[in-house]
Parts: sequence; structure tokens; C-alpha cells
Amino acid sequence: MMNTTTKRPSPARERLITAATRLFYEEGIHTVGVDRVIEEAGVTRATLYKQFGGKENLVLAYLGHEDESLRALFAAAGQGVADPDALLDAVINGIAADIRDRHTRGCPFINAAAEYPDANGEVRRLIDQHREWFRATLQTVADSAGLERPEEVAASLVLLRDAALVGGYLDGEARVTPAFERTALAVIEAHRAG
Repeated sequence: MMNTTTKRPSPARERLITAATRLFYEEGIHTVGVDRVIEEAGVTRATLYKQFGGKENLVLAYLGHEDESLRALFAAAGQGVADPDALLDAVINGIAADIRDRHTRGCPFINAAAEYPDANGEVRRLIDQHREWFRATLQTVADSAGLERPEEVAASLVLLRDAALVGGYLDGEARVTPAFERTALAVIEAHRAG
């Protein structure tokens, strides 16, 4: 008989990911040593190495956690939204909320890519997978809303989100969020069929 229950991560693993997420995002991955993560998580060095084997796997877990969180936010935004135009609005509002409330120091994936220049490394592959999912998701939403050239809409929205997350950190969300919303809506309107 197959076990269909999902094994819950250990509390120590969760504390390590939580600590790494905060520290890596706020201070930079290469700036933060494993000792800081261990101290903040309240675990031993042996626990970190048992759970992750080393810092790079902890970085992958941090970025995987960010990816899962964003996917969950998208899934929650889509729950109960049958109208494709309403879903487009929910996506724009969700990105604006992310700039305003959650990722106030830029995009965690862009920040990590800046610290991991090897395009063939595991960290960059994970970042690429996240970005492809994000782009494909936006393309599906644009296609469902009947927009012309949905792949162009998705590419534009990814670019706008990237710029807005970085701009929000540098110039402040109060200046950047309305500009993002205006520009994203203009992209959508420019691709309406008819």
C-alpha cells in the first residue's frame, strides 16, 4: 500500500529556511554566512548540514521557498475568478501588492542572479525555471482573456514587474507602484482584440 501523505518538513528545517529567507533577501546571499543563519534559526551547525549539506543547498531551498510562495499566491488569486479580465486585474493588483508589501528590496531572483553569474549553475537554473513558469502563467492568463499576441503581453509584464521591483526598492513603492499599474494596463489595452 502506497503512503499518500506528504511528509512535513522538520521544524528545524523550517526555521533554517525562514532565517535564510529573511537574511539572504535583506542582506544578500554572499554577505550572510551559515553561522548567522544557524544562530537566527536556533539550530546547530550539524543540523544545517544534515538538512542541506551546505550553503548552496540552503540557497536553493530559499529560492525554492520563494518560488512556491509566489505560485501559491497566483493560485489563490485565481481561486473563484471565472472572468479572464478579472483574473488579469487580480494579477496586476497582486504584482502591485508584492512591490508594496512583500518584496520591498527588489526581486529575490534578480538579486540572487546578480550573486550567481554562472548561467549553468544550479542556482541560475532554478531562477530560470521560476521565470519560465511566471512568463508561461502570464501568457496563459493573457490568452484566456483573449488578448492578441499573449506571448508579447507576458514578456512585457515580466519586464515591467522586474523593473518595478527594482525601482520600488530604489525609488520607493509610492512612486513606482502607480507607474507599474498604469503601464501594465496600457500594455493590456494595446493588445485587446478588435
